[in-house]
Amino acid sequence: MNSNCKFIMQSLETHLFFGRIMKEHALFLQLGFTPRDTSFTNRANQLRMEFDNFLWDVVELSNGNISRSVIESNEIVTSFTLRAENKSSFYTGINIPSEITKAELKLEAGECRRFDSRFEQAVYKLNERGIRIITQIIDFKKEILDDVIKCKMFTLNYPLLIDHILREARLYLRTIINLQERKAIDIEKEIYEQELFWNRIMAEHSKFIRGLLDPTENSLINIANDFAEEFDELAEKVIEAMNNYLPLDRITEESLAATREVSKFNAQGTEGLLECKIQSIILPLLGDHVLRESNHFIRLLEKFQKIV
Repeated sequence: MNSNCKFIMQSLETHLFFGRIMKEHALFLQLGFTPRDTSFTNRANQLRMEFDNFLWDVVELSNGNISRSVIESNEIVTSFTLRAENKSSFYTGINIPSEITKAELKLEAGECRRFDSRFEQAVYKLNERGIRIITQIIDFKKEILDDVIKCKMFTLNYPLLIDHILREARLYLRTIINLQERKAIDIEKEIYEQELFWNRIMAEHSKFIRGLLDPTENSLINIANDFAEEFDELAEKVIEAMNNYLPLDRITEESLAATREVSKFNAQGTEGLLECKIQSIILPLLGDHVLRESNHFIRLLEKFQKIV
């Protein structure tokens, strides 16, 4: 595959995954503010709608221009996403446009079937637009986190969760900027950094779930706690490997096994939330959100296995 095709496919695949993640971050932030901070609620809502519009434009360019592995990974949408959106919209009264999800469920794979220089330029402009709105949501998250840490604001979102979603936005921005600049990537360094990043993310997901489950859900709380400890240990192993120039193959294998298991747990949890079988303060869309992120990490780890 030529470099122009790689640029197009990687750009669109990154937006399909992260663009949806960002619009949901905006929703979670929007729901966490108190009545005092209406201006923040409105800003979150505006960002959410901007990402809705952006993601719709991404989807329109993506059909036939993304890889089969990304579609089949269930990192863009899952079998639960549409129901999770509808249920979350019912709970919150916020309109979550299901048309985007329905269109994503119909996406087909292909290798630059529609490629030409004008199409490449359209993707380049899409990336520039993405950089602007990702920067906006980064600045917004930084402002919220700063106010929360300094006790200038109360929000229903954990400070760690705000920091967590800020790190994800920064990774998204860095990825798109690197694509725009056609920057050569140090593959080995990238693998270490990605495994550390996503093992930490998986650990934090489990900690958030643990803290948002009803205290009566003892079994699920214990399972979430075990996953949190396991991924913390995996992150420490990656740090040790980085510091001592050790190979990652065994850690990659362990991370993949753990992530496959946590993905099953996330899927069961999302289904349980949708079927009203789990007592919690977890929005169904948050369940589907963390499921998609675990699916994304699985795809990355499977790709890393072929390299390391």
